[in-house]
Amino acid sequence: MPEHQNIEYKQSWHEDYLKWIVGFANSQGGTIYIGKDDKGNVVDVPDYKKLLEDLPNKIRDILGIMVEVNLHELEGKHYLEIVTPPYAVPISLRGVFYTRSGSTRQELKGNALTEFLLRKTGKTWDDVTEPSASITDINTAAVDQFIEVAAKSGRLPDVQGLSLAELLEKLRLTEEGKLKRAAIILFGKDPGRFFPNMLVKMGRFGTTDDDLRFQETAEGNLVHLLNEVPDTLNRKFFVKPVNFEGLQRIEKGEYPVAALREMLLNALVHRDYMGSMVQIRMYDSRFSIWNEGFLPQGLTLDALKRQHPSRPRNPLIADVCFKGGYIDAWGRGTLKIINSCREAGLPEPEMKEQDGGMLVTLFKDVYQENLLATYHLNDRQKQALQLWKEAGEITTGNYQSKFGVTDRTARRDLTELVTLGLLVKTGDKKSSKYLFRK
Repeated sequence: MPEHQNIEYKQSWHEDYLKWIVGFANSQGGTIYIGKDDKGNVVDVPDYKKLLEDLPNKIRDILGIMVEVNLHELEGKHYLEIVTPPYAVPISLRGVFYTRSGSTRQELKGNALTEFLLRKTGKTWDDVTEPSASITDINTAAVDQFIEVAAKSGRLPDVQGLSLAELLEKLRLTEEGKLKRAAIILFGKDPGRFFPNMLVKMGRFGTTDDDLRFQETAEGNLVHLLNEVPDTLNRKFFVKPVNFEGLQRIEKGEYPVAALREMLLNALVHRDYMGSMVQIRMYDSRFSIWNEGFLPQGLTLDALKRQHPSRPRNPLIADVCFKGGYIDAWGRGTLKIINSCREAGLPEPEMKEQDGGMLVTLFKDVYQENLLATYHLNDRQKQALQLWKEAGEITTGNYQSKFGVTDRTARRDLTELVTLGLLVKTGDKKSSKYLFRK
């Protein structure tokens, strides 16, 4: 069995592996095998008797937790199994907290640590009250707009005749008369006074990151941003206006509205509001949205491409948005993004964790002649993209043979196509291939 989120292989014991045990205890639990290589093959542990006796006591004394240490033997070779259960309380190693994300260990700092500690106490960031805020900080126009939209969804309980305070209480946005952070994010008059990065920055680029042509910024509460951002994109970024409230619309060279809408909703609802602003980038060939905050614990990038449970970072904000008809509660947003691009004949979207957050990118069919004309390509590169598009890949050998160039020239040409996002490189130097986006 290969290493994954709940399994780690180590050939011998090292004190540093206490960090892995902490990571398992703070996430979903897991097992470390001492005496196995990276592929899971047993390599033997000479000092297994001493480790079998010392490890349980060491882990108990240093970490304050109990683990299960088992001895196994295979073909005369011994290895240890350290089974760590998940703990409901936060566990640290000398005051430092770790968690498990996918198959990697992460040290928790700053906002991520605050969020983790809150979650361990049964709270989430958006469920905490804001002492300096009062009901006068709520924008009643935003509340009225929300109620109007929610009425169409049929998900909002009867709120007719309720005062503003009673409505907020019904939506669980107050506690003992105090506003929760979610209330300010959703309906605040000036949420930036409490949380400075309540912004969405939008930039129009050419083919590269340093080719910034113009930029815009939207600021305000979430209800406002859900209207302001699409309006700004339509007025200044998209060639053809997009009806964000309508059904999916497929247009040649454009992005499906279903994907754009879900990307924006995910970025605003599931972002880390103590982190950086949401950033939208539009290029000649792609469109991306980045928001602060990694995937929730237990959710992987692979899971986003299939049916998966909904695990919102801000469950209170998500619940109000669900009642308003903005989102659903089934974790289908990423599937809508992928499926709508497929139906539009566009390449599969890219979803990855980058720079402390989530980056989702849509790609145009860049191999159309009118789009390729926007790149500064030499004749060899243009011919190669047309010649091998059906095959789906290019090798340096094929490139050399076709155009009679050196290996160095072939690699330089192909590397430029990778940099421009037209190809994706796989493999090492000798067996590398350059794949077309699908």
